[in-house]
Parts: sequence; structure tokens; C-alpha cells
Amino acid sequence: MEELNNSKNRQHRISLINRQTCAINGVSDVLSFDVAEILLETEQGMLMIKGSDLHVSRLTLEQGEVDVDGRIDSLTYSENISAGNRAGSLFARLFG
Repeated sequence: MEELNNSKNRQHRISLINRQTCAINGVSDVLSFDVAEILLETEQGMLMIKGSDLHVSRLTLEQGEVDVDGRIDSLTYSENISAGNRAGSLFARLFG
């Protein structure tokens, strides 16, 4: 049973309601956020959320859960970055 709590075994799920409320599971880290863009590290790769008036309304990394409110215009995935590349620019982390 202990294995099920390991972050490697978490399911990644997104629930988006009316492009205004988004609940995300399977999140291992929040790398950056502001009112126009949120960058999350998930079990399925990097997830960039773009929009306006974005707000992280709930963050529980122990359970891998994040809730986002605001106008959500796009959800974009890219591959996971290695720990050594985290120090680079946001562009390098997403596409490098």
C-alpha cells in the first residue's frame, strides 16, 4: 500500500469548468506563477497554463493537487526538465 502513495504512481487528472476553474492532480511542483501564466511539473510532463487573472486558489503538493481560478486560455504540455536545467530561463526549461 505504501507504494500507492509514491508520487511516481499518482494519476494525472485535469478538470476544467467553463474555462474559469481548473482542478489538477498529479502535480509534483509549481515552478512559477503570475496572473498570466502558471508552470507546473506534473506526472505527465511540464504543464503551462496561460490566461488572464490566474490565481492558485489551492495548493497541496503532499497530495499533488492544485486548483486554479481565472480565465484559462490554454493548457500546454512539454517534457519534464532535469534538476540541472531548472536554473535556466523559463524558455530553456520548456523547450531546451
